[in-house]
Amino acid sequence: MVVIAVLSTALAACSGTDGGSAPPASRVATAQPSADGSDPASVDGPRTLVRGLSVPWAIAFLPGGDALVTERDSARLFRVTPQGRRRQIDVIEGVSPSGEGGLLGVAVSPAYSTDRYIFLYFTADDDNRIVRYRYGDRGLSDPVAIVTGIPKGGIHNGGRLAFGPDGCLYASTGETGDEGQAQDRDSLAGKILRMTLDGRPAPGNPFGSLVWTYGHRNVQGLAWDGDGRMYATEFGQNTYDEINLIEKGRDYGWPDVEGVGGKPGFTDPLLTWSTDEASPSGLAYAEGSLWAAALRGRRLWRVPLDGSGRPGRPVALYSGEYGRLRAVATAPDGTLWVSTSNRDGRGDPRDGDDRILVIPPSRSTG
Repeated sequence: MVVIAVLSTALAACSGTDGGSAPPASRVATAQPSADGSDPASVDGPRTLVRGLSVPWAIAFLPGGDALVTERDSARLFRVTPQGRRRQIDVIEGVSPSGEGGLLGVAVSPAYSTDRYIFLYFTADDDNRIVRYRYGDRGLSDPVAIVTGIPKGGIHNGGRLAFGPDGCLYASTGETGDEGQAQDRDSLAGKILRMTLDGRPAPGNPFGSLVWTYGHRNVQGLAWDGDGRMYATEFGQNTYDEINLIEKGRDYGWPDVEGVGGKPGFTDPLLTWSTDEASPSGLAYAEGSLWAAALRGRRLWRVPLDGSGRPGRPVALYSGEYGRLRAVATAPDGTLWVSTSNRDGRGDPRDGDDRILVIPPSRSTG
């Protein structure tokens, strides 16, 4: 009964009340993380769950513990069990892979046990879009494009989907290399979007549109801590990659600011890295820490958070051991599932790539 009550409260936030991303948080000072080696004692070693994938881009869990996994370039959607059994569900119709576009994010409805909805973000012929499906015993059915017209490009298509604790669906978009779109609140590019399950602007959105925050270059990771604070990873250009604390209606500065600018009207990042240390994609929260998968940095970053959401010193894990890391998601059993991205044209594929790794975070990492 407690679970039902919590779910009902969450869904109500996207059906008539303001579902703000978090209670007001104290402003978090920018930290400069160090990449001075790994901390292997902080987590148990990864084990390979699945091999032989091709650019697994996103991971989302069904209520029973199985995961849905997208492949960017093949447009295949898989179901993967915690025991490592893999089954192809479908090849998604309408996906037009090119450059950094293709089949990207996946999310599972908070009311999946009753509505059977899953959501996919993908690049089509003319745009990026979010499509809702029903997932049953016979696979996917009843596709409905709930958001269309998200600008597409050879680069910076965003693509992450995630449900927040308010029951609303959030989506990250990139500015496709057209920097000015990030500051244009009438454009869906370079934004974090917040919506109902049918794609309408969620109640309480700051501008009466889908836009929740703007001034983003290319967000590919979304996560919430135990107190409901929202965080996002963002690709920098030449100097600084970022983790941002996401708050309603804020402008995160791109293209006027990269990293910490201290300029009025712009929100500075929570953390910055040099671009060769990170190029952060997926983001998850577990055991008191944020976990950020790094592509160019070829490592998993653990960022401990204190009770107010302030970061401690980030720690680089598995530097260079598994190559480019793309997705990271917290499973229902508390483990982290992390995908490699060595077959995306920018990596060095190894025998068995691409793969999904399972990492049990230690309770001493908070």
